[in-house]
Amino acid sequence: MFGSLRRLMVKCFGFPLFAVVVVVAAAVAAGQETIPSSSGVAQYPMSSLRNAGPEKMSSNYQALQQRLSKGWNTWDVNSVMTQLLLPEGIAIHVGLRHNSTEFGDAFLPDALIGRLAPGEEQVIPGPHSWDGSYTELQVLWKGHSWRVQSAHDGSDLVLLATPLPAKTDSALPPTIVFSVNFLWNQPGTVSRRPDFIETNGASGAIPIYCTCQSAPGNSEGRFDNLPVGGPYFAADLVAPIGISTGKRRSLSDIETVIAGQKAAYHQAVAGYGQNGAIADAIETTLGWDTIYEPRRERVVSPVSRVWSVNWGGYVIFDWDTFFAATMAGVGDRDLAYADALETMRESTDQGFVPNYARAGGWASFDRSEPPVGAITVLGLYKKFGDAWFLEDAFEPLLRWNRWWAEHRDIQGYLAWGSDGENKPGNLDDNSRGTRAGAILESGLDNSPMYDSTTYDSRTHLLEYADVGLMSMYIADCDALAQIAEVLNRSAEVKELRERSARYRARLATLWDEHAGIFLNRDLHTGQSSMRLSPTNFYPMLAHCATPEQAKIMIDKHLLNPQEFWGEWVIPSIARDDPAFPDQNYWRGRIWGPMNYLVYLGLLNYDDQAVREEFAQKSYRLFLKEWTENGHVHENYNAITGTGDDVTSSDRFYHWGALLGYVEYLEQNEPKRAEMKPAE
Repeated sequence: MFGSLRRLMVKCFGFPLFAVVVVVAAAVAAGQETIPSSSGVAQYPMSSLRNAGPEKMSSNYQALQQRLSKGWNTWDVNSVMTQLLLPEGIAIHVGLRHNSTEFGDAFLPDALIGRLAPGEEQVIPGPHSWDGSYTELQVLWKGHSWRVQSAHDGSDLVLLATPLPAKTDSALPPTIVFSVNFLWNQPGTVSRRPDFIETNGASGAIPIYCTCQSAPGNSEGRFDNLPVGGPYFAADLVAPIGISTGKRRSLSDIETVIAGQKAAYHQAVAGYGQNGAIADAIETTLGWDTIYEPRRERVVSPVSRVWSVNWGGYVIFDWDTFFAATMAGVGDRDLAYADALETMRESTDQGFVPNYARAGGWASFDRSEPPVGAITVLGLYKKFGDAWFLEDAFEPLLRWNRWWAEHRDIQGYLAWGSDGENKPGNLDDNSRGTRAGAILESGLDNSPMYDSTTYDSRTHLLEYADVGLMSMYIADCDALAQIAEVLNRSAEVKELRERSARYRARLATLWDEHAGIFLNRDLHTGQSSMRLSPTNFYPMLAHCATPEQAKIMIDKHLLNPQEFWGEWVIPSIARDDPAFPDQNYWRGRIWGPMNYLVYLGLLNYDDQAVREEFAQKSYRLFLKEWTENGHVHENYNAITGTGDDVTSSDRFYHWGALLGYVEYLEQNEPKRAEMKPAE
């Protein structure tokens, strides 16, 4: 997501944060009201240190989360090999021990998709249904290869671990380990019985059986020295081994259940016709990236698990998770609503959705991120038609919309900013109240567009009229006005239409006739910037470009192979920009959200051929990595079309699937109703 935030992650997990946590704990134990900052100087009230917490949920949304938070699934953020039963919190962990006759024994207790460090496991994700009724993945580690499949049999779970052909340097077979416990300090007990493991929790006794042996452990002590807590099954992984809950099942019984649920999954995917591959990719990606977050008792789809684990359990980025909601609408209405509403429920006391919100209640209290919430919510409403969803979303969206005009207006334009004086303050976030923090608000961390910008520490703003921000904001105003109309909020409709019209008029002044495109303006120097990115096309998203202007932008710039067109589209900076060869994060690489927003803009104009080719090119880029490696990349090389050429492109980051989602829209959705412009 964010290059600068990657560096911030290291700081967040270093000693200073640990020291603050220790002091906080001591202060709580002593009943103190304040604690020292990491410098030991400034004092902050305990109540101001963390995010104030979510708003009260409506009864409709409470019921939705209860529906989602039920049954067996891969809910645990820490491992894709763990199956977890909600609401009880019973976890069945799958681990593997590498055995050696001399030295070099090792144990893999968990697995994540996309770890890049040398020697880490490689996970090849397979299908993952929305409800977890079927999951499949392959793991490679220390020369071993095995497949783990799971399936539902009514309310029960079956697991199947199968060794796959591989080359290892050990003379001994690996040991598969299935350990059982309760997560998150949930009440319950786990007991060893003569030939099974029994859990007792909120729903009573649940027996767990293994086809591997008659009893957990081994009387000869062969599997005794395993670094797991609680009862476990263990066996040499030389043949398929099955686990079942509720009742004892033979290996053949388990394989039959697995085969049935796998067939049901592929039959459902086949129902999408020619878009089966992208439907499968979206369902699978969101399936593996969706977790249960225990602090707020919610199901949500943060970005990749690697990111969430590194941020202490979860991290919700603003526009990333809104886009996840949009894609979840392909097949899971409840998850789509949850992703949108949980993003808004992270709103700060100042009224904006933060750039990030992470485990522990910390957030970017100084800055927001691109305002795409209202277009997301409106799109889901048009698909599913639930008025309660609009009612739940409207107030936080309205506060956020007002916040932009109140805090990010400069000379009548909108600009990115960072209010470092906001309380509470994230003490370990050194970018707050800085130029870097303001650029991070754009979501385009190191974009060349902002290389020469000036930050005004008095206004907390970049002195830079941003075409992309203004366009997204106008689209937000128009979408929110439509929502207000549905809810009969006439005063707010008028307010939003007036605000849209005001900024629409200012955006029009950024049209450059000679350049044939809307240009960002450096308000410090008064000069327009000729550094072009996909955000310069966003006025089409807001329907702010006239048909004539849109045609000029498309013909002169979008279809220009020297700038944006080519085999792989659409680069995050023009191909003829000096920064394009960097192919470093937002300096030239291709990003799913940019393609998606440009595509939505093309939908507003009558150029079907260009729109179709744009969607097809985006889809081909996505399929390249999806079919070859099972990867859904954070970003892609605009020269080679790969995502694996750098370490700063997460391999399973859900918004990469937006590249395929645009083709899904092109093939399956009627032309969307245009966002109603200001009157």
